Amino acid sequence: MPDPLTILAQPRRARILQLVWNAERSAGAIAAEMPVTFGAVSQHLKVLLDAHLVVVRQDGRERYYLANKAALGPMAAALEELWFGKLSELKRLAEAEQTRLDAANTGKSPARTRTRGTHRTAHARSNRRSKPQ
Repeated sequence: MPDPLTILAQPRRARILQLVWNAERSAGAIAAEMPVTFGAVSQHLKVLLDAHLVVVRQDGRERYYLANKAALGPMAAALEELWFGKLSELKRLAEAEQTRLDAANTGKSPARTRTRGTHRTAHARSNRRSKPQ
């Protein structure tokens, strides 16, 4: 059986596992969250399924996937902390603060003006003028 770390080193597989960590999702619902085709998601799900990192339940034509935390052993707790613990909260808070600072420093968005047929931001114009000629 392949090493779970090797399988989860592929970011899309790790993201799929994260999506099905706490609740079942259909392949279509998973694909809707990913920047790749349904076929690519299906291939990643097959790799995760073959490694026993997800379990599947069939309901009519739909297949629902759920993370198999038991198969990950102690790594499950580390992944849960990484994805849903304090680090995720810290990242969310830092991004919110950066967004707030950006809005306070620049307004809603940089002002754009038209200069000789090209677009330049107000910041780019002020930098150009401040350089020694």
